[in-house]
Amino acid sequence: MSGPPRILVRRLAHAEGLELPTYETVQAAGCDVRAAVDAEAVLVIGPGERVLAPTGICVSIPDGWEMQVRPRSGLAAKHGVSCLNAPGTVDADYRGEVKVILVNHGAEPFTIRRGDRIAQLVFAPVHQATFEEVEELDETARGQGGFGSTGR
Repeated sequence: MSGPPRILVRRLAHAEGLELPTYETVQAAGCDVRAAVDAEAVLVIGPGERVLAPTGICVSIPDGWEMQVRPRSGLAAKHGVSCLNAPGTVDADYRGEVKVILVNHGAEPFTIRRGDRIAQLVFAPVHQATFEEVEELDETARGQGGFGSTGR
């Protein structure tokens, strides 16, 4: 697993003419993905509502990698629009259309138009764990301290 993964992309008919995911700066960790909504039928997310926004692309991710779907900070800061299950994971064996679950936490309706950048994609290596049942776990300084226990 050396170097960046090679991602094969299949463009669906409703994404014709849209840019493929793009890195906006040379050192960007995430590449922006665009909305593949119909040009005449904008997608409006009301306050408190969520939508499944199409991207019009299907991807082939190499074994040992995942594609994370993350919010765009500008949409979150300016409009309160975020990805609901951030980061969402697209597994290496998924071949369907990549869709983005967007939620509007803002006070005003938010309109998504064709080609709008709606999320960012980050690629990360993954390993599948093996599980072994034991009677006892090793001791640590934290022990069973839960939520907020290390902040005191």
